[in-house]
Amino acid sequence: MEHLIANFNRLLQLTNSNFRRYIYNKINWDGRLVGIVGARGVGKTTLMLQYIKQNLDTKSALYVNAEDFYFASHRLSDLADEFCKMGGKYLFVDEVHRYEGWSRELKLIYDYHPELYVVFSGSSVLDINKGVTSDLSRRAVIYTLYGLSFREYLELFEGITTRTYSLDEVLSHKVEASHDFRPLALFKKYLESGYYPFALEDSYQEKLRNIVTKTLETDIPEYANMNVSTGRKLKRLMAVIAQSVPFKPNMTTLSEVLGISRNNVADYLLYIEEAGLITQLRNQTGGIRSLGKVNKIYLENTNLVYALTGNVDIGNVRETFFMNQLRVVADPITSPVSDFLVDDITFEVGGHDKRQKQIKDVQKGFVVKDDIERGGLNIIPLWQFGMLY
Repeated sequence: MEHLIANFNRLLQLTNSNFRRYIYNKINWDGRLVGIVGARGVGKTTLMLQYIKQNLDTKSALYVNAEDFYFASHRLSDLADEFCKMGGKYLFVDEVHRYEGWSRELKLIYDYHPELYVVFSGSSVLDINKGVTSDLSRRAVIYTLYGLSFREYLELFEGITTRTYSLDEVLSHKVEASHDFRPLALFKKYLESGYYPFALEDSYQEKLRNIVTKTLETDIPEYANMNVSTGRKLKRLMAVIAQSVPFKPNMTTLSEVLGISRNNVADYLLYIEEAGLITQLRNQTGGIRSLGKVNKIYLENTNLVYALTGNVDIGNVRETFFMNQLRVVADPITSPVSDFLVDDITFEVGGHDKRQKQIKDVQKGFVVKDDIERGGLNIIPLWQFGMLY
């Protein structure tokens, strides 16, 4: 256990608390069992360490990574027992899905140690959700952490601070910006390399491609009990999507190309979506959080577009950004006349010369334009949807 404590103290010293993610103050850190889930690389580890550093006595707190070699010969529940005997009150378990039987162990800890507060995180959203719905139902409160919004990017990378805006405020032209703030150049940088906090480091796109590979070759196959050859098919499917986004799926064609059944194609797409690599735009029978018919498939964020596609289509980038930012606060579905529909609001996304033709007959429609700083009437600058969280 001394080894775990030493690692914890070292990581805590290296943790910078100047910038905090949007979800930090939304989490009920006083809950007895709190889960933070999200794709690889979005900042879950830093979030937990920041909370410890800013709010807790390190003598009563411990952060561990479930991938640590310590757990090859020790159970998580045994660690909790020993930690409580030493006066521990707050246990943070990172990458918990890498620990076999993690949900059952957390259930035992919750039941046997009512004095202990546990926060856990995991990168494989599918595996976390599977455990929560079985062993941890009614016990754990789960929060999803997405990548950086454009607003967060401005604060972290450029030192420009602004508040979040609701969707109604964005559509009512309430977004305020100082006269010397020129968003378009910074917005372009964000689209290319600003979604993941580790963009501050070198070799960003290479690291991003490595995340994609690990997710497809390790996270999903381990969850779904896939063999190596099936993992390769996931990579082929991802490659097909990346080269064709926005991708309109034909399950029969995909099943023939990949050599798998039609039903398996739908399962594979759902795995990749839940793991944070794609987003499926569904029809009116269900939004992105349900199981309606899939009309289009996008890469999950614009940085993946630049990292994985050879020829970047700016129209796809615009739609991907809009979908990516809006889905954090709303549930976009496909529009029968335009690009997106949210409740009764229709959105048409395009460049600065985009016209009103496709939404002229809808009761409530907005044209979302790239390459403009300010809007008016029913015209909204694309970058302002990056202020939603």
